[in-house]
Amino acid sequence: MRLTTKGRYAVTAMLDLAMNADEGPTSLADISRRQEISLSYLEQLFARLRRARLVDSVRGPGGGYLLALAPDAISVARVIDAVNESVDATRCGGLSHCQQGDTCLTHHLWSELSEQIHGYLEGVTLGQLAGREEFRRIAERQQRRIDDDQIPTVSP
Repeated sequence: MRLTTKGRYAVTAMLDLAMNADEGPTSLADISRRQEISLSYLEQLFARLRRARLVDSVRGPGGGYLLALAPDAISVARVIDAVNESVDATRCGGLSHCQQGDTCLTHHLWSELSEQIHGYLEGVTLGQLAGREEFRRIAERQQRRIDDDQIPTVSP
């Protein structure tokens, strides 16, 4: 099964946005620091997420990004789809040309698995993930690490 970095990073960044929604707009620089994702890569992803109307941008000081919909209205599958990714367990990208241009023996099995995975991810929302205790603990740890890194060190 393939889920590329693009899909994983998009879901991670959107979940970060959902978990920090109470703080107002979130800058991509903050997401970049917390999630250790390149800022330029996030800019590319958020351009796609904005076109898909999953995020809104706020300009100016204190600006950043906000979810365009409630976290419970944004499924993980929708985020992955927005960045032109797919969850595909076939070797042929679902095109049925796996074996020298023909459908291989197990193509339908892997194709059905891909559909099941997409269906599962369609049923999981950012709101559900953001509400889970283990996700909140990780987010708190990430923020503490960033906060600790920003404390100026005093040289003796």
